[in-house]
Amino acid sequence: MPDRLITDMIDAELVPGARNAIQVCLRLQPEERITIITDEATSEIAAALQAEVEEIGSKHALFVLENYAHRPLTAMPRVILDDLAQSQVSIFAARPQPGELTSRMQVSDIVNKQHIRHGHMVNITPQIMREGMRADFRAVDALSQRLIERARHAERITCRTPRGTDFEAEFSPKLKWLKTSGIIMPEKWGNLPGGEIFTSPANSNGTFVVDGVVGDYLCSKYGDLHDTPLTAEVKNNRIVDLHCDHKELLEDFRAYTSIDKNSNRVGEFAIGTNTACTHVIGNILQDEKIPGVHIAFGHPYAEHTGANWVSKTHIDCVGRDFDIWFDGEQVMECGKFLV
Repeated sequence: MPDRLITDMIDAELVPGARNAIQVCLRLQPEERITIITDEATSEIAAALQAEVEEIGSKHALFVLENYAHRPLTAMPRVILDDLAQSQVSIFAARPQPGELTSRMQVSDIVNKQHIRHGHMVNITPQIMREGMRADFRAVDALSQRLIERARHAERITCRTPRGTDFEAEFSPKLKWLKTSGIIMPEKWGNLPGGEIFTSPANSNGTFVVDGVVGDYLCSKYGDLHDTPLTAEVKNNRIVDLHCDHKELLEDFRAYTSIDKNSNRVGEFAIGTNTACTHVIGNILQDEKIPGVHIAFGHPYAEHTGANWVSKTHIDCVGRDFDIWFDGEQVMECGKFLV
């Protein structure tokens, strides 16, 4: 039997973000069914989401991962995957543990196959519910649309930062730009809070200074990298050198980007568009939505971008205070959009 959380003693500060998620981002309808996957660490937020679902009156099932399998998960429990396949809407709200990316990919495989409107809330926290999840997602969507229309015509995007990023990506019309603005459509699941446009670059070169955060479970381990930035030197879409004064971070990142033959390959080039995210908080889920550039090494979301390669890994890298040019035309100055 699915779980049920106590929904009559919810922190009032979580309610606006939960309502935004269910009513605005996912647009859940009374006649639809929703699956919510959570864990013990995130159960307070899941309870707020469940309360909003119950307010709408939709059929739903909620699963607390620890009730169905030991963690870290080697695979998503079959009972959860089977339930997910019956729903039109879904949410994954949990904290990742090392080695669990494959289990989350099992979720996204079903989401993609069934065209489920899916909100991915990995590492969601009460702070994010109070900040990024309170964005005006309709306004974020409008900004994202203006930006993606320009990006789709750009052959090159150049970005620079005061800390030393000098990075240029080249794009192909064969590789699709996507918008995950928080308004989630059946064609592409999205992170919540939303607010980015992204693609897989045809090529990229230069220096990328990660003085914001890195992704996956390394984010919770190392948090804000302002004082110990990681520098990646990229040539022809591959890491050719890494620098960082924090030796443990350097070795962890090097190991992560060496797991398979494409783990060190630039799979994603993205621009954050959530203007409610104004500062780095040390959490990739929100920090990658900060207006600016982030790149990811590993899986290129080939099923959406059209890239012809894959990877078992995907690690985002976020910087700060970007200047950005599309084919020489400046669209951002010191982290502020000019469009």
